[in-house]
Amino acid sequence: MEVLNSRMILRPRDPDGAVEFYRDVLGLAIFREFPGGIVFFLGQGFLEVSGRGEQGPSPDQVLWLQVRDVRAEFQRLRELGVTELAEPARQPWGLDEAWIADPDGMRIVLVEIPDGHPLRADVRQP
Repeated sequence: MEVLNSRMILRPRDPDGAVEFYRDVLGLAIFREFPGGIVFFLGQGFLEVSGRGEQGPSPDQVLWLQVRDVRAEFQRLRELGVTELAEPARQPWGLDEAWIADPDGMRIVLVEIPDGHPLRADVRQP
């Protein structure tokens, strides 16, 4: 399979509240809007918020967002009243992570990759 593009699609219980959260609180840039939905830039991918869900997200679903400074972003979001699940901390696997939730309870992990972590290593052959 040759994947040309990808996106995650959320079906929130409160579409207007979800759009406000991702656009105004997280500050995601809009890629495109269409009747009944909106697509946000999400780093190297996209997040589509469209339609209306009934049950909300599964606890098995997590949105992983890499940020430059997890502590600064967490503090900014705290001041905006975002639901906090876990404060920033270095994890055993070496990433700095903080956890929040969107208005529907979708768990979002904010990740900072610290200097020296293998994900920062240049794997190209010399």
